[in-house]
Amino acid sequence: MTFTLEWMLWTTPTAIFFAGVALMLVVFGALEFVYPTVERRGLLPIATTRGDRLFIGLLGSAYIHLAWLGIAGAGVLWGASIVSLIFIAVMLRYG
Repeated sequence: MTFTLEWMLWTTPTAIFFAGVALMLVVFGALEFVYPTVERRGLLPIATTRGDRLFIGLLGSAYIHLAWLGIAGAGVLWGASIVSLIFIAVMLRYG
């Protein structure tokens, strides 16, 4: 029995998405090692670290994409990606 990834539809956008998430995790892991994070309060009503804000941004982006699929359909999903990038940038900077 061999291990294959045929069960998942690996399209170019899917591969780019997962590569982007993996790259973010590597970069944020290196940043944590070089510049240890300090909890701070921003727009969110709780004190968060850099990793917390990244997680909240990724989770919020997933909800943005699901809402976009429910409202606009899959034809213009790039719009949800743009909104999600803006959301993650705001969360990381001001969250």
